[in-house]
Amino acid sequence: MSAHNRRPPSGKPKRDGGRPAGDTTLIYGAHAVREALTAGKRKLAALYATANAIARIEDAAKAAGLKPQFVEARELSRRLGEEAVHQGLLLEAGPLPERDLSDVAATGGLILLLDQITDPHNVGAILRTAAAFAVEAIVVTERHSPQVSGVLAKAASGGLEHVEIVSVVNLARAMEELSRHGYTILGLDSEGPDTLETVPLQAPVALALGAEGKGLRRLTRERCASVARLDTPGAIKSLNVSNACAVALSVLRRRLG
Repeated sequence: MSAHNRRPPSGKPKRDGGRPAGDTTLIYGAHAVREALTAGKRKLAALYATANAIARIEDAAKAAGLKPQFVEARELSRRLGEEAVHQGLLLEAGPLPERDLSDVAATGGLILLLDQITDPHNVGAILRTAAAFAVEAIVVTERHSPQVSGVLAKAASGGLEHVEIVSVVNLARAMEELSRHGYTILGLDSEGPDTLETVPLQAPVALALGAEGKGLRRLTRERCASVARLDTPGAIKSLNVSNACAVALSVLRRRLG
C-alpha cells in the first residue's frame, strides 16, 4: 500500500505528537499542516483529514501533490492523544533540514538564543513570533530544549516552517562564535541594568532569552555585551518568556529599521 493511501496505524496514542518511528514527524492543526505543505522544506509522506476539515487545506495539498486519506476525528485523537487539538488534520512528514550555526551567522540576520527553555508551548509561541518578525534562526541546546514535535509545531502555528532551528552542544560557545561573526549579543532580563530601548545596539543582533523562573544562566550572561530589560509602566515588571520575546522583537525591529 502506498504512503498516501494507508490509514494511520493503530496502537498506543503518540501523546507527545512527536516522531512515531524513524524520521517521521507528525504535524497536526490547520495552520501547522498548511504551512508544512506550502513551505516546501519537508519530504511529505501522508495526509489524513476529516471530511469537515479537508476544505481548509485542500488547495495546499493539491499543490504539494499529496492526496488526503479521509478518516474520522476519533482516529486522529486516538493516535495523537485526546488532548491534541488536531482540527481534523494530520500530516506525516520528514524532519526539517538541519542548519549549521556558521551558515545562519553568515546571513547577518536577527537570531534568538534560547537558554534552556524547555516548554514546547513557549518555544512554539516564540517561533510564531519569530516568523512574524523575520527572525533568521533560533539557537537551542541539544539538551534542555523541547523535541521538535507536533506539539511544538501546533503551538508555532506554522512558524516552525519559516525560522531555522539550530541545535548546538554548548550555548556559551555558540555565543562566542556569533561574536566572531560580528554579532552584538544582548540578554533579556527583567532585572537588566539598561532598557532595551536605550541599550547600545549595532546590527547584526542575537538576543538571549532565559527560561521561566531561572532566567539567563551565569555563563550566558557573561557572554552578553549587555543585559537589558523591558521598561513596562505597569505594576507587573516581568512577562512570560514568549510575550517578552514578542515585545523585545518589536523594539529591536524598530531600532534596527
